[in-house]
Amino acid sequence: MSTMDTKDPIARLIDAINSHDPQKVADCFTTDFRSEAPHRPDEGFIGNEQVFTNWTEIFGRLPNIRGRVLRRATAGEEFWAEFEYVGTGPDGGTVVLGGPAIIWVRDGLIARSRFYLAPVPTPKRVPTRG
Repeated sequence: MSTMDTKDPIARLIDAINSHDPQKVADCFTTDFRSEAPHRPDEGFIGNEQVFTNWTEIFGRLPNIRGRVLRRATAGEEFWAEFEYVGTGPDGGTVVLGGPAIIWVRDGLIARSRFYLAPVPTPKRVPTRG
């Protein structure tokens, strides 16, 4: 079931990501969107054009990526959400990214975020004896 028609900016973002359309993802953000990555400050940027560029690259590397929200809280125009993204990497292995983000909304669009997403190690296969 799609939630694209709702006014919930987090649901719209997940629907856009799962559509694999970088323009739909970029359209979830204001033109002056400010992205902060406190653990990786060099990755911060301003503008939804960079969102489009970033998601074009992500979809190129992980063409079957799927996102979901594990839990969330809302306080007015501020949202706290724990995201999980799973896809198949270029080497055929499973790639998992996860973590929280704090998101501020203006006029129904994401205007600012602080992302704490990071790769999640996947369990290594243990050879079976037999």
